[in-house]
Amino acid sequence: MTKIRKAVFPVGGLGTRFLPATKASPKEMLPIVDKPLIQYAAEEAIAAGCDQLIFVTGRGKRAIADHFDVSYELEAELESRGKQALLEQVRKILPKHVSAVFIRQAQPLGLGHAVYCARPVIGDEPFAVLLADDLILAEQPVLAQMVERFERYNVGLLAVQEVPRAETKHYGVVDGKPWDERLHHVAGLVEKPSPETAPSNLAVIGRYILPARIFHHLEHTPTGAGGEIQLTDAIARLLEEKQVLAYQFAGQRFDCGDKLGYLKATLEYALRHPQVGQAFAQYLSHYCQELGIGNEELVAKQADMVLPKMVG
Repeated sequence: MTKIRKAVFPVGGLGTRFLPATKASPKEMLPIVDKPLIQYAAEEAIAAGCDQLIFVTGRGKRAIADHFDVSYELEAELESRGKQALLEQVRKILPKHVSAVFIRQAQPLGLGHAVYCARPVIGDEPFAVLLADDLILAEQPVLAQMVERFERYNVGLLAVQEVPRAETKHYGVVDGKPWDERLHHVAGLVEKPSPETAPSNLAVIGRYILPARIFHHLEHTPTGAGGEIQLTDAIARLLEEKQVLAYQFAGQRFDCGDKLGYLKATLEYALRHPQVGQAFAQYLSHYCQELGIGNEELVAKQADMVLPKMVG
């Protein structure tokens, strides 16, 4: 059985919804408490068994490469000051058994094109794709859930979740039928359909396991919605020759490409943070009381929250 060893991270987008914060800093480097979004995605891939991380970058994304590189000056400073715990955190950002590859996407031609840029590194292996904007809080990392299903069925997998029908116009939507527990056989995909024409309310979320054959279809896929090469369109062509399953993952997803989603993620992860979670819960409780909407259960809720174990 072929293992999923390689994970692709398309990180070439401009992040215009977070301007001016993203004018000079990649949106993937926006922090959720004390880790950037891209690190959460990388940790998820590593926890699922990936040991080669492929970042498809664009102009102005150097900070991502720097984040995963060794910082000798910082490490020396932390060591000289005896800050061993912080030193270990920095050194574990990219574990020794994991390598990182950075590929430049010369033109912003969409998600499908970004994935295609990784072809020389992927070769003939099946691989994972993770979108850092989609931060998912789960007891078992979502990609690990998907890898288990891949090893059982040896087919392509798309992570999906139910969304309100009014929101289907923002997603790729699955046309399929129930196939097994949490799994649907995918008969077709529609990119950003109107609520009236959407085949279902199962929306594709930013986690994929794909066969290398997808590159053939990406190469021959014309530009679609938004004048970009859509990964959804290439997967629709792949369906004509290979089975693909949609997996309804277990977990809470935050759309961190949206300001409100980003704030919700920050709140949830802050409440679960081992160092500041309790104090933050107490602050929120007092704040709500001052507004006249007291919530004494907030501190008790925080005590029951356990952040799923992350690599590093």
